[in-house]
Amino acid sequence: MRVLIGYSCCPITREAFRSRGFDAWTCDLLPARDGSRFHLQGDVWAVANDDWCMGIFHPMCTFLTVSAAWAFKDPDFERYPGVGYHQRVKPGTLMGRARRRAREEAILNFRRLLNLPYPKAIENPAPSFISAAIRSPDQTIQPFQFGDDASKRTGLWLDRLPKLRPTGFASGRTVGATGTNLFGDGTMRWANQTDAGQNALSPSADRWLDRSATFPGIANAMGQQWCSYMEGRPA
Repeated sequence: MRVLIGYSCCPITREAFRSRGFDAWTCDLLPARDGSRFHLQGDVWAVANDDWCMGIFHPMCTFLTVSAAWAFKDPDFERYPGVGYHQRVKPGTLMGRARRRAREEAILNFRRLLNLPYPKAIENPAPSFISAAIRSPDQTIQPFQFGDDASKRTGLWLDRLPKLRPTGFASGRTVGATGTNLFGDGTMRWANQTDAGQNALSPSADRWLDRSATFPGIANAMGQQWCSYMEGRPA
């Protein structure tokens, strides 16, 4: 069975499917991070309507996530002279009307993905503007539910694929008070988080790419459970 993993140059999910006998390919504007020949470098839409049996898509979340919702507002130079916003804006960042236009284009692209004719999963952060514009995710997962020492709330929009079953809890660390678990008297943090809950990755040119990589536990669960489902057998 042919599987397209779109908007991805990371080999983790692709290899989880290939190891189970599926003809899985990644596709992205960037080259494959592992140099694999099972990668299609280019626009996803150049191949998305080909003869695929299943798709997994990771469209860019820059204009879909609610984490920087303030940036969709028009600048207020009376309140914030010279800047227009309550914080500094990086050069090249789309703001206000231009950012809202980019969000609408991202939502239209998301709709196109949902309308593809084969079973699919689309991944994006949860919460997301997709919930209001289209629908809420069918499932919200965390890496620590699949054995990875990390926290990253992720939404899955599913079409003709089952929800993933957690495969094993990875316990984090407790900060702020004495406690042993999520229901204790402390706050739980994982290896990719600071004690304050921020992402612990150091600033770099590839930080966004490192943050977008699929965690191995989730990729393996996709490979095992969705391969079995597509073959019509128990996972």
